[in-house]
Amino acid sequence: MKKIFYFIIILSVANTVFAQNKKLTLYYPDSTKIVNIAGLDSMVIFICGSSKVSYGGKDYNTVLIGNQCWLKENLDVGVMIQGSQNSTNNGVIEKYCYNNDTSNCNTYGGLYQWREAMQYITNEGTRGICPEGWHIPAEVEFAALKTFVGGDGNSLKAIDQGTGAGQGTDLYGFSALLAGNKETNHIFLDIGRIGHFWSSTSSNTNVPHYYLWNDRSDFTQHWGVYSTYGFSVRCIKDN
Repeated sequence: MKKIFYFIIILSVANTVFAQNKKLTLYYPDSTKIVNIAGLDSMVIFICGSSKVSYGGKDYNTVLIGNQCWLKENLDVGVMIQGSQNSTNNGVIEKYCYNNDTSNCNTYGGLYQWREAMQYITNEGTRGICPEGWHIPAEVEFAALKTFVGGDGNSLKAIDQGTGAGQGTDLYGFSALLAGNKETNHIFLDIGRIGHFWSSTSSNTNVPHYYLWNDRSDFTQHWGVYSTYGFSVRCIKDN
């Protein structure tokens, strides 16, 4: 949280000289950025961890973990389709709600087939169904998150998620929920037991994802999953 703290302090000082210099200098612990504001009547400043993102009729909180800015909730955007259907490239974002119950989307976010989540663009790091300025995390970005938290999956879970050795501590504010998934045979499984998160990295039809277990403390990467599963999406901010 140091980056946010320093940012707010320097911003309050810089505010007194706006009219003279017409530039805003943002000081971070590891970098400096100068923004030319001449001719602007107003500007919006995004502070990860304090600012929210409005998208698809919902407001999402943000959280800064290391140098990564994440949405604090699973994405829930689009129109629900039945678990017996497959998503199609029809210009409409289509999601699953666990057990075809919209209240589960309200709580856990939507479940998405990989190609739908990527909006049928298979480039690593593509925006997909994320808000503008955000993207589906690449495998390397999830790996960096795992490294930063020391592989401790419990520190990424909400405090009411998991049991025993897998009890969530939410140490970093990621607040992951064990949202379950939709299988390729259209069955919903594992709500409250496993949380799966798509990456944007792929190899043919195999796509890596990361997952958390209810009774285990690890944050695990797995390759051998087909893109037709329905998993959660957690967006990360563009650099």
